[in-house]
Amino acid sequence: MNISEFVSTLPNSVITGNNVSLPDNVIKRMLRLARLNKNDIFYDLGCGNSNAVYIASTQYKVKKAIGIEKRKKSVTELIKKTRDVGNVKVIIDDIRKVDISDGNVFLFWFHDDTVIKKMIQKFSTELKKGSRIISIWSPPDMIMPDKIDFPFFVSRTPFKFANSIEEQIKAIYGQKCLDFTAAWMLGDKYLENLEVVPARYKRFLNILYSMIIWINAWNMKASCEDEIPPPVDSYLGILRTFFSIDLSPLIQHEDK
Repeated sequence: MNISEFVSTLPNSVITGNNVSLPDNVIKRMLRLARLNKNDIFYDLGCGNSNAVYIASTQYKVKKAIGIEKRKKSVTELIKKTRDVGNVKVIIDDIRKVDISDGNVFLFWFHDDTVIKKMIQKFSTELKKGSRIISIWSPPDMIMPDKIDFPFFVSRTPFKFANSIEEQIKAIYGQKCLDFTAAWMLGDKYLENLEVVPARYKRFLNILYSMIIWINAWNMKASCEDEIPPPVDSYLGILRTFFSIDLSPLIQHEDK
């Protein structure tokens, strides 16, 4: 099957990120990176049943911890858990429509470009200087991050934007391009640090993620190689032969 057919077989939560709950220690790692403290007002944007607002409230003693989620059924457990926690509030609404101007620390994990661009505009116009945006996998759009603990990032307002993808890659990874080895290491680190993938699936997902990372870099002309390297050819063949997944349609050109 080609990649679009493969994606269509996955659960919606895998594709959209909805209903994916991170372990508590991963949440704490992100909050430590943002230096969350008792003077902060914390928002979890698209919270679902995540424990982030509960942890921010009970362990970091923030002034307020607010979760925003437009799908009411997705927050039933969170509402029950925080019912008696005085400084927690759960808002059922679209994050693009809610006034978030009182907040200064935000967990923002979205992959939809339309949502990302709208929220960057919202962050830029509504938030006070020095507000921190926590993101996973990459900074939103072309924003230059303030802190990095891959795959977790903290960006501060007012945002600084990279002039090119190479500039952003260098700020994040320390070099202007990504080769196959870097793509493999990033895929492995992403899966390891999220702590949500069972060990028996990790090898397969690491192959899949590293290929997608490298192909994206190649298509953006941000890969270090001038031609498709042998390891990429080999892993594309493994995915195609043993898993019936063909990623080759994603490659937009054969050489740089």
